[in-house]
Amino acid sequence: MEVGIVGLTTVGKSTIFNVLTKAGLAAVANYPFCTIDPNVGVVNVPDKRLDFLFSVYNDGKTTYVPAIMKFVDIAGLVKGASKGEGLGNKFLSTIREVDAIAHIVRVFTDPNIIHVSSKVEPINDIETINTELMLSDLEVVGKTIHTLEKKAKSGDKESQKRMGMLLKVKTTLEEGKWINVELYDEEERKYIKEYAFMASKPVLYVFNADETGLKDFETTHADLVKYVLERGSRYVVISAKIEAEMIDLTPEDKAEFIKELGIEYVGLEEFIKESYKLLDLITFLTAGPQEVRAWPIKRGTSAEKAAGKIHSDIERGFIRAEIMKFTDFEKIKDEVKMKEKGLTHSQGRDYIMEDGDITYFKFAV
Repeated sequence: MEVGIVGLTTVGKSTIFNVLTKAGLAAVANYPFCTIDPNVGVVNVPDKRLDFLFSVYNDGKTTYVPAIMKFVDIAGLVKGASKGEGLGNKFLSTIREVDAIAHIVRVFTDPNIIHVSSKVEPINDIETINTELMLSDLEVVGKTIHTLEKKAKSGDKESQKRMGMLLKVKTTLEEGKWINVELYDEEERKYIKEYAFMASKPVLYVFNADETGLKDFETTHADLVKYVLERGSRYVVISAKIEAEMIDLTPEDKAEFIKELGIEYVGLEEFIKESYKLLDLITFLTAGPQEVRAWPIKRGTSAEKAAGKIHSDIERGFIRAEIMKFTDFEKIKDEVKMKEKGLTHSQGRDYIMEDGDITYFKFAV
């Protein structure tokens, strides 16, 4: 699953992508449309639970395998993108392909970095992007309704069902609102996913601030925070400039660097974790002397389907799942003692996996 990094031009998207992936894939410049083709980076998901398991099981040969996720650096948009401005149609088609959106919003001021509208106005910038996404979706809705009208009038049940969904979506978009998929039934949600409406994708707002803007951010930018929360979205605060300065530092040196800044700062780690949540993913864990590994799965996944994440044969021959809760194991630190205390539980194929389950699958093929 992929998170698309979206925003106006020159808001710091490519800088954030570069430090996020440490790949240096994205070109960085202070002029619009520096990035044209999307860059894709694979990122490790930080997980202190996996670090703990590694400390327990590591015998010098143990492999550490974190969960991973993909980020796509999508070129900057401008007002009029839905009508093709600034290669908008090309960029919008890429946004349709991702599963969620990380919307980078410029909060920093820097006279040396051009702002596309000549003034830093975060709420206005958010609305510019959201409007372009909704206008593009409206165009898709209009064309699809026109195509389906004849079949729907002739009594075709599926066309009528699709038309009903499309008309509701049309009304929502015309009101300038995001599509809330929870208000649609299961079949309608399937159609919404099929049409890949951008205004139906979950959004994380990423406020790109400078060093001085990080301190007391919620107080200084209360209107911006309120604006995002009222729309049911989440946000993180990051500084692309600080992250770029720390990119080659060790964890210890990073901690010292932040301490010298005199601010509380989480930055990239919080961004990655919140993006992971945005995809509605949870993690189950496997651990032993050979390997400790984090496995990402969709929330609501059964034990049988989770087994298939490791190997299709394990899913096919599933017998049961032996589950230890991480919070219990963190205290006991020993599998045998966990069993003795009755803290290891056998679960069947229909058990719904929970975040942090340490799991051993029993199977026979």
